[in-house]
Amino acid sequence: METTLEEASQLRKLLKDLFSSQSLAVLATQDDGQSYGSLVAFAATGDLRHLLFATTRTSRKYANLLRNPKVAMVIDNRTNQPTDFHTAIAVTATGAVEEVHDPERIRLLRRYLSKHPYLKEFATSLTCALLKMEVDTYFVVSKFQNVMELHINK
Repeated sequence: METTLEEASQLRKLLKDLFSSQSLAVLATQDDGQSYGSLVAFAATGDLRHLLFATTRTSRKYANLLRNPKVAMVIDNRTNQPTDFHTAIAVTATGAVEEVHDPERIRLLRRYLSKHPYLKEFATSLTCALLKMEVDTYFVVSKFQNVMELHINK
């Protein structure tokens, strides 16, 4: 479904508001055709082109990403109440992930830690990788079945 410029602007605002209010997302990776879900602390870049997260290089998700960088990430604002069916927003971002290296790592790590300062020791350890997802499309579901798409990196 194509979005108008006004709808795209509204979706961008909605995404920025949602991402600033939520700390965690579910990352879906794959290994040999089997999906694997991981809870990750995430941050978005201001232009919404990238979603950032950190993990150790010994984790299953990191190994999966080395074999297949194509992922989906789900961010939502549910409260586990019946009203969620009418008020919750869920976003699925699709794209590919790569590890970030200096000098870009320094800038993106600053952004990540501005949202998650309590993860500084973890995110700056030698065993931790900072990863960025280059978002192709955001699929935004609201009011239970209203679906809109925002294409970012195309």
